[in-house]
Amino acid sequence: MLFLLITCFTFITFLCKSLSLKPLPLWSSSEVRLLSIWFWNDFLILNPFKKGFLESLMSSNVMTLRRKSFSYRVENVEANSEMSVLDLPELVLECILERLPPEGLCSMASVCSSLREKCTSKYLWEKHMKEKWGRVLGPAAHREWLWHISSRKDSSFFNQAKERGLMTYLSQFWPISIVRSNPSTSFKKKDPPVIDSIMSMYLALESGKFWFPAQVYNRENGHVGFMLSCYDAELSYSRRTDTFQARYPPHGRRAMAIETGVTWDRLRVPPLDTSPHDLYISDCLTELCPGDHIEIQWRRNKEFPYGWWYGVVGHLETCDGNEYYCRCHENDTVVLEFNQYTHGSRWRTTHIDRKDHREEGNEADGFYGGIRKLHSNEEISMWRRLWPSDVLE
Repeated sequence: MLFLLITCFTFITFLCKSLSLKPLPLWSSSEVRLLSIWFWNDFLILNPFKKGFLESLMSSNVMTLRRKSFSYRVENVEANSEMSVLDLPELVLECILERLPPEGLCSMASVCSSLREKCTSKYLWEKHMKEKWGRVLGPAAHREWLWHISSRKDSSFFNQAKERGLMTYLSQFWPISIVRSNPSTSFKKKDPPVIDSIMSMYLALESGKFWFPAQVYNRENGHVGFMLSCYDAELSYSRRTDTFQARYPPHGRRAMAIETGVTWDRLRVPPLDTSPHDLYISDCLTELCPGDHIEIQWRRNKEFPYGWWYGVVGHLETCDGNEYYCRCHENDTVVLEFNQYTHGSRWRTTHIDRKDHREEGNEADGFYGGIRKLHSNEEISMWRRLWPSDVLE
């Protein structure tokens, strides 16, 4: 027996040294170990003292092999499975969508119906609308939008967009590379946003297809005849230049004036919800004092629309301007000064009746309408930023 063991040990030692063994893959290591155990079990079957030990060792190795095989399958399943955005917690997904720009929301909306519902929500688009368009859109612009979507022509436009699908609809407002969907789902038609939604209004503004009413400072590229004035206009946005095209109402028989390249800083929401052809009834005349900043309606003749012109309240000729002795605020006559014009100019000053002011003027000097007092430092500083570098004649 001893001789047999020594002979086998010598043979195995020789075999290990003579053969160049390569490392086995992970999946086969346990199987080889199991085969080696079976070999030794058969080889040493004549030894009764080792049999119980080898059987327990075999059973433990079989269990180890099964556990490793199971864990390998689990790892494969976990490696092959991909996590979807929709698997994220609701709060996390909302935080992600809140940080996406409008282009990103449009791209996400084209993925699936669940994301489309989330990405077209009023809450998300109200934020973008306020951030970019809030300072130039007023009540008049929102009324114009309601009229815009209710008209037959625009309804047919949206119906055609619905038939063509969401991607075609969005591609009218942004380059198709920005809103391109997954190729595997791009053939499916997806409904565009509801036509009266905040998202639709935002996209229409961005595309320039929606002309909205606002007011423009120093119209017609700061023409000398409109310096320090603000006129109503219809505006269309250009994403390429980040500027606006303005259409001014026709003046009498003159055609509609068009101006391009209007920048954001020259726009404002109309402070009063009145038509440019209507006289504003002033409610501040009794409180006007020298030094107050005002805007007054003015038009060249009665066929023209009003524009708002900047001025200040001055002192009467009989007052020396001493604040301790000034009684100009008690007088029925109010002096208005337009200091952008040189002394002696017919546009430099005008007088109005404090108690019974209506439209005043003539065909030569134009007609002065309603007055609004400026209380906001922001409005006053805006006019000062627009002050001309040279005094006007």
